[in-house]
Amino acid sequence: MDYYRKTGNVTKTCLHFDISRKTFYYWLKRYDPYNLSTLEEKDRAPHRKRQREITPLGEERIVSLRKKYLRESKFNIAIYYQREYGEKISSWKVQKVIEKYHLYYNPKKTAITRRKRQRALKKKRITELQKKKMSGFLIQVDIIVIWWNGVKRYIMTAIDVFSKIAFARVYKTHSSYNAADFLLRLNYLFQDKIENIQTDNGSEFAKYFEKACQYLGIDHYFSRTRTPKDLSNLERFNRTLKEQFLPGHFTPDVPLANRELTEWLIHNDFERPHQSLGYLTPIEFHQKYHKVLPMYPSRTIY
Repeated sequence: MDYYRKTGNVTKTCLHFDISRKTFYYWLKRYDPYNLSTLEEKDRAPHRKRQREITPLGEERIVSLRKKYLRESKFNIAIYYQREYGEKISSWKVQKVIEKYHLYYNPKKTAITRRKRQRALKKKRITELQKKKMSGFLIQVDIIVIWWNGVKRYIMTAIDVFSKIAFARVYKTHSSYNAADFLLRLNYLFQDKIENIQTDNGSEFAKYFEKACQYLGIDHYFSRTRTPKDLSNLERFNRTLKEQFLPGHFTPDVPLANRELTEWLIHNDFERPHQSLGYLTPIEFHQKYHKVLPMYPSRTIY
């Protein structure tokens, strides 16, 4: 909005920030220069939530049918209900009655699945973290899958949200063991100054990766499901890596690929100007605004 007020040109603003005019006008409509909270994320919950409407008689009939057809799905139970009682009923209502009375064919398996879902709900989401403008406070980590002449390789990537200092490494698999190895190397690069790590909900960021976070004293935050914008900084870096490094540089030979990748990372962090940093390099921006934690190419690990 500051850029738009300065130029007074919508097209120029959209081109500068690589957004559509529709997106620009959406935020312009919300923007209030005297109340910046208008730009904060809004609650997306529906204003009117579905309310369960089922009579005691309907509930009794569903229980009876479920016991009779214990291995049938909720959709089939709804069809049986309509055939037998001449009334339509939604599969959602059938599901709620099944949950209420625990009418499962395999209760043990269902209990295990439910515990897994409950553990997932206990994950610390990135929306809970109060952001700070300092290097090492929040590092985003992700993984890129590469197919190269029938060979599959994985590039783990990371970026400091504040300074845009980036790191990446090629692996043969995307196991949590390799993710933990990546985190240890990343922590070395940042000289043990990482406070928080943000990842998606992939299995590679569990088990050994979690143990590595605990060992290093790093808080692990997760992106919301189906919300790629939570990793927007890293998504942009991944796009740059795909466009500038992969063509003509990548090889399925992991040791060689990592040497090539390290040279490109040195260029990206120490030589390449970044528009989002006022055309400073990430290292220049870091040294200008956050004097602690000086870094040099020697810290970039092969």
